[in-house]
Amino acid sequence: MSNIREAVMDLERHAAKQGWDRPLGLYALVPTSELLTAEPALAGLLGIDSPADPDELTPVEQEELPGDVPLEEALGRILWPEGVAGCALVMERLVVKGSDETLAAGEDPALSGKETEEIRMVAGVLRDGSRHCAMRMRSHDSESEVLNGPDLIPALTSALALTLDLEE
Repeated sequence: MSNIREAVMDLERHAAKQGWDRPLGLYALVPTSELLTAEPALAGLLGIDSPADPDELTPVEQEELPGDVPLEEALGRILWPEGVAGCALVMERLVVKGSDETLAAGEDPALSGKETEEIRMVAGVLRDGSRHCAMRMRSHDSESEVLNGPDLIPALTSALALTLDLEE
């Protein structure tokens, strides 16, 4: 199953349509063909009649993660059931320009004295180990400037892989 790139890029476009300043979103990635079989009514609501590709994935949004728990800890509490082919996370962060350092949640960029850039990251991982990420900068908010690749955000994909019980 290697449609992780398509699933991540679809989630990135979906997040872009919703706009900025959105809460973190966690998604189970399920094979669309299995979704159609198990939940025909839900598939109808989503406008899915038949997948063009047997490996097509459908993201299913999960409940919000607790806001009072660090992301790493919240992800550490998740273990997906076998029917879930993978998972994805959509999140916004302030990063220090010219580095991979992010500001802590609630940290005021004006008080930090660091020049920051707001970014939206989408990362996805499948049980077969394949992964893909996308990153959009708020200052370059166009689909043509979305960065993407399998190794763009390795710490985040590694954390997601652990929720699938994949060895890192």
